[in-house]
Amino acid sequence: MKKILTYLWPTMWLVATGCCALALALSGVYNRQTSAVPVSLPEDIAPSSALSSFCIAIDAGHGGYDGGAVGRKSRVIEKELNLDVTLRLRELLRAQGAHVIMTRDGDYSLCDDNPPIRRKLQDMQRRALLVLEGGAELLLSIHMNEYSNGRQAGPQVFFREGCPAGRALAQSLQIAMNEGLQPQRNRQINTGDYYILTLGIPSALVECGFLSNAQEEALLQDAAYRERVARSIRDGVLAWAALEERPEALPKRQR
Repeated sequence: MKKILTYLWPTMWLVATGCCALALALSGVYNRQTSAVPVSLPEDIAPSSALSSFCIAIDAGHGGYDGGAVGRKSRVIEKELNLDVTLRLRELLRAQGAHVIMTRDGDYSLCDDNPPIRRKLQDMQRRALLVLEGGAELLLSIHMNEYSNGRQAGPQVFFREGCPAGRALAQSLQIAMNEGLQPQRNRQINTGDYYILTLGIPSALVECGFLSNAQEEALLQDAAYRERVARSIRDGVLAWAALEERPEALPKRQR
């Protein structure tokens, strides 16, 4: 028996080492997959071609040095939630046949460390360049809201003042979000002087909820709720695409 064990020991050691290495490798892959937003669609999402003729840009607000709003209780940072929702939305829109452009798909800004102009302005200019050079026909900018009054609640969609195309898109999104999320308060669309809405294509800025509201702050930290947010935005885009008449956007504003 000792001779047999002596003979088999090197082989057994190699097998054991190999199994450990394989287990560690699989563990690493599993951790990477589960720590990110799933890239595969949920089983109840049926792929279609409803948006196959559209090139859609999704802008995850903030990023990198610019964290955006901060949760009043949890201290969760807006930029992280924005990115999560946009990655989910990307897969949902792709499943409907859309070609999707992302202004960012990680935690970074698009400005230089020491730009010759304000960092925020350079960041926004480069986002705009990605959208326009990519041939986007529709733009969705995703954000989280905050306000000094913690009672304020509900998603709200903004559009460029005087832009019929933006108004139509914002209205479709607002209705879908009010219906899909059943917020404490059903808000109405509003105008906003945001750089990202002035690129000459139908555009809307979506504030998904208030991080200054305790209930919505808790909801927005839940992955299942963020999936509902993404689906509601997807539903709004589908409603907009199904309109019999879609107004033209205002020309790109020069800055």
